[in-house]
Amino acid sequence: MSTAHPTNGARPVAVFDIDGVLADVTHRLHHLRARPPRWERFFAEADVDPLLDEGAGRLRAAQAGHDVIYLTGRPERNRRLTERWLAGHDLPTGPLYMREDDDYRPARMMKRQVLRRLGRSRKIASVIDDDPAVVDLLKADGWPIELATWLPHSSTLQDAQERKGRT
Repeated sequence: MSTAHPTNGARPVAVFDIDGVLADVTHRLHHLRARPPRWERFFAEADVDPLLDEGAGRLRAAQAGHDVIYLTGRPERNRRLTERWLAGHDLPTGPLYMREDDDYRPARMMKRQVLRRLGRSRKIASVIDDDPAVVDLLKADGWPIELATWLPHSSTLQDAQERKGRT
C-alpha cells in the first residue's frame, strides 16, 4: 500500500462501496439464485434499490472533510443507471470507479488494484465496504477500512462478488 499524500492540495479521500453500503440490493438477489443466474436482470433492477440511510448518512458526513469516491464491483455498462440512482438520492455522482465489463476477478482483487492506483496520488482516509473478503484483504494491506454491517451481507451476493467476479 502506498502512503503517498496528495501533492495538489486535494482533501483526503473517503471511499464508499455502493451495493450493501448505500443501496439495498436484497429485492434483486433472487436473480443471482436462479440457475443460471440472471445477471442482466440483477443489474437492471438496481435503479429501484432503496437507499440505506446509515450509509448515506456516513457519506454525507464524510463530505465535510473529504472528497468522496465510489468503488463498486458493478460493471461499467451500468454507469448511467448508477449515476442516475445516486443523483436521485441526492448523492454526488462521482468519481465512480467501476469494474470493466470483461473483468471477472474477485471484487477484492479489483478493488485492491484501484485503491493502490488511487493511493499513489491521494491520501485514502477511509474505505467502507460490505464484503468481508474485501475488508479482510484491504485491512491486511493496511488500508483504513470498515465493514458495513447495516445490511446483513448475503451469501448469494458474496458468491457473486468473490467466486463469480460479477459485482
